[in-house]
Amino acid sequence: MKKLTFLLIIFQIVYMNSKGGNDDDKTKSIIIENWLKAGNFAVKLPAFSDIENINGDNYSDKELLKFAYTDINDLHPVSGLTFAWDEKQKVKWTEETSDKSGYVHPGKRDSNKEYSIAYYGSYIFIDRWAEVEIKIETPQLCIVYLDGEKIADKLNFDKDKKDYGNASKKIKLERGNHILIVKTLREKDSKTDWKLKGQIEIAAKYEDASINISISPKQIMTTGHLLEGAKISKASISPDGKYYALKYKLTKGPDGKSTSWTEIRKTKDHSLMHSFRNSKISSLKWSSTNIISYITTDDKESTLWLMDMNKGTETKLLKQLKNFSGYRWAPDGSFIIYSISEKPTLNKTGIKKFEGMPDRWLWWRNRTFLYKVNIESHIKERVTYGNLSTSLQDISNDGRYILFTHNIPDFSERPYSKQVLFRLDLQTNIIDTIWTHNWSSRVSFSFDDKSLLVLGGPSVFGSTGENVSKGKTTNNYDTQAYIYNINNKTVDAITIDFNPSIRNACWNKSGEIIYFLCADKSYKKLYRYEIESNSFKVIEDGPDVINHIDFDNDGELAVYTGSSISTPTKAYLINLTEYNITVISEPEESDYKNVVFGKTEDWNFKNNEGLTIDGHIYYPPDFEPEKKYPLIVYYYGGTSPTKRSFGGRYPKNLFAAQGYIVYVLQPAGATGYGQEFSALHVNNWGITVADEIIKGTKKILEEHPFIDKTKVGCIGASYGGFMTMLLQTRTDIFAAAVAHAGISSISSYWGEGYWGYLYSAVASANSFPWNNKQLYIEQSPLFLADKINTPLLLLHGSSDTNVPPGESRQLYTALKLLGKDVELIEIASQGHHILDFKKRILWQKTIFAWFDKYLKDQTAWWDDLYPEKNF
Repeated sequence: MKKLTFLLIIFQIVYMNSKGGNDDDKTKSIIIENWLKAGNFAVKLPAFSDIENINGDNYSDKELLKFAYTDINDLHPVSGLTFAWDEKQKVKWTEETSDKSGYVHPGKRDSNKEYSIAYYGSYIFIDRWAEVEIKIETPQLCIVYLDGEKIADKLNFDKDKKDYGNASKKIKLERGNHILIVKTLREKDSKTDWKLKGQIEIAAKYEDASINISISPKQIMTTGHLLEGAKISKASISPDGKYYALKYKLTKGPDGKSTSWTEIRKTKDHSLMHSFRNSKISSLKWSSTNIISYITTDDKESTLWLMDMNKGTETKLLKQLKNFSGYRWAPDGSFIIYSISEKPTLNKTGIKKFEGMPDRWLWWRNRTFLYKVNIESHIKERVTYGNLSTSLQDISNDGRYILFTHNIPDFSERPYSKQVLFRLDLQTNIIDTIWTHNWSSRVSFSFDDKSLLVLGGPSVFGSTGENVSKGKTTNNYDTQAYIYNINNKTVDAITIDFNPSIRNACWNKSGEIIYFLCADKSYKKLYRYEIESNSFKVIEDGPDVINHIDFDNDGELAVYTGSSISTPTKAYLINLTEYNITVISEPEESDYKNVVFGKTEDWNFKNNEGLTIDGHIYYPPDFEPEKKYPLIVYYYGGTSPTKRSFGGRYPKNLFAAQGYIVYVLQPAGATGYGQEFSALHVNNWGITVADEIIKGTKKILEEHPFIDKTKVGCIGASYGGFMTMLLQTRTDIFAAAVAHAGISSISSYWGEGYWGYLYSAVASANSFPWNNKQLYIEQSPLFLADKINTPLLLLHGSSDTNVPPGESRQLYTALKLLGKDVELIEIASQGHHILDFKKRILWQKTIFAWFDKYLKDQTAWWDDLYPEKNF
């Protein structure tokens, strides 16, 4: 097992009473004894420095210190690590220990006659949130940086050889390893020693805090690792497999400013062919003729560009299109089908009559239609018209037909809309209606255009794809695959006995193989399906979870992105014939090279019905089995499985780095385990799931003596937020609970949430507030609020239309009136997910602070974020 270790020093500790007599005002001082040093470097005043500039200022010693010789974030103090200072000088970080008085000495006083610069680095690990004061004492000049940000400076020289000034700053430190860098300048011809002393002062009220100062860069995962740096978001491959494209996003703190770019590389040797680093492009796609297409947008007008990789030319195909909404290449590269959205005449009366439930969606009255553009001639034509949107599904391999759909509201039966699939002959303009189905699906042509590959729920073709025992209702979020013969209208439910849930598919040109990207329990795996033998085989592809995959035309090569339980996202290239896998991009490798993760392990149990409930445990990086640890239980509980992917909105590695054991479980009702398992979600609304979470939590406490049974927290979001609320009405085993965007009243969510009645068409099949009060009332946390005793934190985006913020507000109102321990935090102008960079960080800190308050008995962080106010 990996264990987090730090090179510790012996502390020189001096206790000092402050002016006040309160014990909390007493401080502990820790001298920084071990440093890493780079320098000293001779630096010179620029030419004409003695001449005043346009503001009447001379170039002073201060300016020499302030000048950015290198970006402070590019300095990585590691013993023995070298970096280039200039064309002549390579510098090595060397270890230096302070003298008996706590000082280090960058250089002898008379070592040279020039100004000199030196850098000192050290690492401060603190095991909890606390406020400390960092002081750097020196007779010379210095600037102090913490985690790459300037925190203090001293911009005057001291001539007194005994009484020195200092640069100091009170800083709020979160749990983790913080890098301290001091940049110091020695005055030319200085007669005062060049030395500095570092110390950290911490108030006695944080007496349980452990501060370790070292020269080891080893660290735990932080929010900065999660949100900042370069990340890879997508990979695609050219139809002939000769090139691939990788899309990146670089985010920088503290404001979260980001830049995105795409690189085109050769598959053979991975050499860079083109970079869109300074271009704001989107929707990059490949044609079969090695033409790359992409969109640029200026003042809400879109231009579709073509870049010929063979000729090295770039042309505009479509110019200044308004309300452009997407496009697709014909397989032979001769034309493109694109979509334009049309908006109805603006209603200026301020009064609106709803034309059905979907009319709550602000965009619902917009309509999208299809157009065609010829690549050679640039001639355009309109393909569809009418009062219903047309959604392109696929283009036939011979380029003659397109498949598109209409979705028609139908409130007479669930799921309250019908999907009509059409095949349009682009040569004759003849339209064939293939089918009208209650349940929607995604459709694509087979290799020979005679059949259709259909991805949809078990009920897309009635009972043909259903595989549940009598009395159960299928979960139509459990996506299946079908092959539909266009001529004889027969359908083969090829995944009816296949437990993983389908996410995407690619039909090999040979017609013999289909590749499926599947949710397989908590994994997301690639499977190979052989049509003749009707058999599936998993392809061992490296990561636990594939995020996105793209295939070449022959189905022999694919590129994909993916992550694992403790491994950030990478990009891969796989040869599907030889099953060779190559990592082609790992942009987060440098950011995580010094990050130490705790171990993870699977941990399962059987529920009351004998079903295995999967789960896994994350351990803190510095885990010691003889100690006691608080536990955080995470779940979703809805129909989607909780994946073993890295990062995300609820990063379990980050929770573990905060000193918690983290238990993630996969309750009954999730897809990826087979239709019998996913059907358990329907018309249950949390009762089975709640009992499983409670049982799993109790069993994990029994089997793991290092977990403190009195310090157990739980957290979930959306349906998981509903589960958090419901759990507290059924148990008191949790010491703290967090619900983000939770549902407190199933009926109000059903009627008001943008997707409420549609989600309920599956989750509450044929159950309504008037015919199933047991579900809508007795299983709604709002109506059971008097049973809640656990301190509960409610989080909600104020602009959430998926689960409206009223769901949290009404439970908050109930619990406040009942005198319960509850807090409500609304995040302004955010929806179901917190996307704003600064608000995301504060939201994340709020969760940590809440758990610290109740699971670690550390209230300082919460009190600092949300001090009590009397209104």
